[in-house]
Amino acid sequence: MLRPALAVWLTALNLLAFGAMGLDKWKAKRGRWRIPERTLFLLAGLGGSLGGLAGMAVFRHKTRHWKFRLGFPALLLLQAALLAWLAVKI
Repeated sequence: MLRPALAVWLTALNLLAFGAMGLDKWKAKRGRWRIPERTLFLLAGLGGSLGGLAGMAVFRHKTRHWKFRLGFPALLLLQAALLAWLAVKI
């Protein structure tokens, strides 16, 4: 079982990544200052890859960029493997 702090961390990061994708899409449509791709990847890398992928699908954002189409799923697989390993160890 995941420790409660880890569950809170992952939930918060995934919600934040999802929201960041939506906000960046909103800003892109209006020609406003954008969220850097580095920031989107940082959120995904810190545990929000599922939220980032969901944001890509829901908002149809960054779906043409190969870095996102391949990078977010790769991060998700790595994070899932790490969680599985932690579940066995804890």
